[in-house]
Amino acid sequence: MEKVNKGYLELLRKVMKENGIDAVIISGTDPHQSELPPKHWRGREWLTGFASENGTNGTAVVTQTDALVWTDSRFFIQAEEQLKGTGFAMMKEDGPEATDLIDWVVEHVNSGRTVGIDGMTFSVAYAQRIEQECNDNGIKFNSDFPLFDYIYPDRPSRPLNPLFVHDEKIVGQDVDSKMDDLMTEVKAELANSILISALDDIAWATNVRTANDIAYSPIFVSYLYVDDARRILFVDEEKVTDEVKKHLDKYHIELKPYDAVLDFVSSLPKVNRLLVDPQKTARGVYDKIGCTPVFGGAGVARLKSIKNPTMLENIDIAMDKDGVALVKFFKYVEENAPGGKLTEVGLGNYLRALRLADPSCVDESFHPIIGWNAHGAIVHYEATEETDFTIQGDGLLLVDSGGQYTFGTTDITRTVAIGTPTAEQKRDFTLVLKGHIALACAKFPEGTRGAQLDVLARQFLWADGKAYYHGTGHGVGFFINCHEGPQNIRLNENPTNLEPGMVTSDEPGIYIEDKYGIRTENLIAVEKWKTTDFGQFFQFKTLTMFPYDKSLMDLSIMTPDEIAWVNDYHKKVYARLSPLLDEEDKAWLSHKTSPIA
Repeated sequence: MEKVNKGYLELLRKVMKENGIDAVIISGTDPHQSELPPKHWRGREWLTGFASENGTNGTAVVTQTDALVWTDSRFFIQAEEQLKGTGFAMMKEDGPEATDLIDWVVEHVNSGRTVGIDGMTFSVAYAQRIEQECNDNGIKFNSDFPLFDYIYPDRPSRPLNPLFVHDEKIVGQDVDSKMDDLMTEVKAELANSILISALDDIAWATNVRTANDIAYSPIFVSYLYVDDARRILFVDEEKVTDEVKKHLDKYHIELKPYDAVLDFVSSLPKVNRLLVDPQKTARGVYDKIGCTPVFGGAGVARLKSIKNPTMLENIDIAMDKDGVALVKFFKYVEENAPGGKLTEVGLGNYLRALRLADPSCVDESFHPIIGWNAHGAIVHYEATEETDFTIQGDGLLLVDSGGQYTFGTTDITRTVAIGTPTAEQKRDFTLVLKGHIALACAKFPEGTRGAQLDVLARQFLWADGKAYYHGTGHGVGFFINCHEGPQNIRLNENPTNLEPGMVTSDEPGIYIEDKYGIRTENLIAVEKWKTTDFGQFFQFKTLTMFPYDKSLMDLSIMTPDEIAWVNDYHKKVYARLSPLLDEEDKAWLSHKTSPIA
């Protein structure tokens, strides 16, 4: 990230005065509420300097006297460091010292003054929360203040990467079938049409992908309108290849320019009942709707989250390919670490090359998190030339990485010992592993939510007076986003029930600041277990295929069942991966998966 020019903060304050804005709230997303938006919409990162390849969760507030960035506990250490000298200070949005952003704004803006946002980068739901609090406190609200149009020179343009068709033999469902399912959900919510803004939902519905519009996610900037008579994709025409045009024509999907969406929704007749998701639709789009808006759309995300049998079979292929790359990677680490020449940045580049050597791997699924010792304690650490550690001596190496294969999306974390681990490190690793196994082994009745299972992964750490504060499991897409809703496993309540076909991560961890971090992550899929007099019960199938570091296991605090689970899992890993390896790599894997007792 380039050094922040504080002159742009002062320019923003000048523009605010000229436009009658006393406080501006700046989101970190785009008109589609993307977790990692294209560079065109990453203005908050550009202005504040709080940035990374994987994106940063942050919302800024600027007044004539204050410049603040709110973020969550995953980024506290990173934000404190990156915001030094920028004119911005960090505010905590979670934890015991948290301050609510909207509460702060209404306390620091006088009645009769104006709060502004760029409505194209705020969801309807979030903007309405801000507006309501402003109204309750006599503060004016302006949702049409596109600040970066005024202050951001040389702003990157919208991405224009070519689209391609995701093979429907791999997907297991054609577009017509998906559109039928989509309209069934629309009508169930008493609407007769839908505008989809979320890019992952559009990629799912159209079976179309691209590379590099959104870093690490093969989705593309667009909108999709559907009713019983029309299907319209709003996308920059330069992106549409002949192959994609033929595919869209086959399914009667019209093409309109991306920028035409606002005029289109404003011209819809009043009789249209347009379903919009208030969490995923921009306030700026909502303000233009000329027909009757209907809030909803959760059913669309649910459709996308449930992987069909063909998808699940192909995810196994992706996991095998990923496992092969990881065998080569960790074998390389083990053989070369003693020389003291490995670095975090170098290992990230090497792992990327191993994955992309497979032609079905389009990209990584996120920028790899490779943290040696103290850097492993930074949950979303990203190695740079300035922070790069050399791997030398004894310690723990945390590697969180994944790939975007046409057969599925992978996400795995392994923590391995270099040299001799301490008793404390082994105990912490094993407490994390015990929680990881407990969640993987869960049996639960239909209707169970992720929040009801989350404690399974935390219980052993809690019993030792330790904790982690991120979620235990996020949903994972199918060659779409690595982070996918609506399902998750975390302490916060989520009304989404876990259903067969949903895929989540299982990733407890422990982070000892300035010393080390430990996280163990597999992807797991919900599947049916059995039906009893008490109803249908589900379980998890472990999808990820790569061994754990046996040298970090404290067997004295593991139960026989836990040891048996590890041995059974390692046996499956060897059976799946060994036929794909050469003799040298196979011998390495055989040693790593040999039974523990």
